[in-house]
Amino acid sequence: MKTSSSARRATSSALALLLVAACPACGGGKAAPLGVPGVSSATWAPIDFAFDSLDDRPVTAEGTRGKVTVLAFVDTGSLPSQAQVDFLVAMAKNDGQKVNYVAVALEAAENRELVEIYRKSLGVPFPMALADPSTKSGGGPFGDVTAVPVTIVLDRAGRIVWRAAGRVVKSDEIRAAMKADWAK
Repeated sequence: MKTSSSARRATSSALALLLVAACPACGGGKAAPLGVPGVSSATWAPIDFAFDSLDDRPVTAEGTRGKVTVLAFVDTGSLPSQAQVDFLVAMAKNDGQKVNYVAVALEAAENRELVEIYRKSLGVPFPMALADPSTKSGGGPFGDVTAVPVTIVLDRAGRIVWRAAGRVVKSDEIRAAMKADWAK
């Protein structure tokens, strides 16, 4: 029996929606996984987070809403993490106040001084914070962030629109990911 391409697409979309609804990591239908056709962005839930900032600039969901946000989860002992931060520092210098940039170190609270030195030595002009224990174990709102660096782009409403894990991503790839929302 032959099926039309529109029937196959409808079946695929329905299956994708069922998988999203059953997927605890996807928020049980509250957050759309990236690249799944047929899932309306209006159903995505904004991510709620609050990290311990190294300075007085808040690193919270509420503090980043209204602008596209690029978050990088890093480890101070990882060379790829350092390279990722370097790319974001260069991007932040070009973007000024148009985009929020945030680095979150997957370090214990007792290593706060080490993270401060890391931030200063890399010339990080944007907020940097320490991850909470839940995030460090992969159970936080951003899922598993242990394959550093993990770079995430949030839209203006605070929803995840793009993610790269375990590799350094260059500015052109990040800009392409945030372009649709940033241009609004």
